[in-house]
Amino acid sequence: MESFSVHGAKGMVLKLSILVFVVLIGACGHSMNGVYHTVQKGETLYRIGKTYGVDSRHIARVNRIFDPQSLRVGQRLYVPGADRVKKVPVVSPSVNPVRKPSLQVARPEPNKISPSHKSRPSVRIETAPPATARETVSPRFYWPVKGKIVKNFNPFGVQPSRGLEISVPFGSPVFSAASGKVIYSGNGIRGYGNLLILEHEGSYFTVYGFNKNNLVNTGAFVGKGEKIALAGRPPNGGTARLHFQVRQGKKVVDPLLFLP
Repeated sequence: MESFSVHGAKGMVLKLSILVFVVLIGACGHSMNGVYHTVQKGETLYRIGKTYGVDSRHIARVNRIFDPQSLRVGQRLYVPGADRVKKVPVVSPSVNPVRKPSLQVARPEPNKISPSHKSRPSVRIETAPPATARETVSPRFYWPVKGKIVKNFNPFGVQPSRGLEISVPFGSPVFSAASGKVIYSGNGIRGYGNLLILEHEGSYFTVYGFNKNNLVNTGAFVGKGEKIALAGRPPNGGTARLHFQVRQGKKVVDPLLFLP
């Protein structure tokens, strides 16, 4: 009788173990439900998320994407919660053709102007709007401050400018142009005062100079639009402003080509 009870208990334990195992397997299968979507030309993270009914920010977190515009054709994205691969509709942006600048010189009519009132010819230069001229490059960064540009990018001038200088009130917040890692925070580089350098995906870097205070330290990770500094003045004096650079690798590039 005692032997029968022991064997019966062992059998019951075995059955319960099998039942728990089946339940755990079923739960794991449900939690891991999802598909891998291969990015096609023209697709965006927002469109992919909308097609699958999944928040694009959640897809970005799962796939460790810091910049939604860094998607590559052929990249595989894991879409949690999806039960099948779907076709993502692509909206082709309309791009207006870039007009070449035209030079028109208006000359005075000799019969209508007396010799004592002769004037020089007036010159009018028509150029394509800046936004149209920049449509060949997709913007990947956002404005770090709102203000007036007082110095443009001109690395080859008599007084080279490797970035933009944007006039802002003293102490205004400075925001990160994109998510990334702080690789420098200090004032050891001459001519820039308190300086921040952020590294982003795709070997891009953004530089923020003339700061009153840096609010983040070297090694920190920041999100897009996060407050990272307070605007100050150039070390050699002048009105408050931000010095902003964009670098692709070691090469400085015009920030306006990458801003909306």
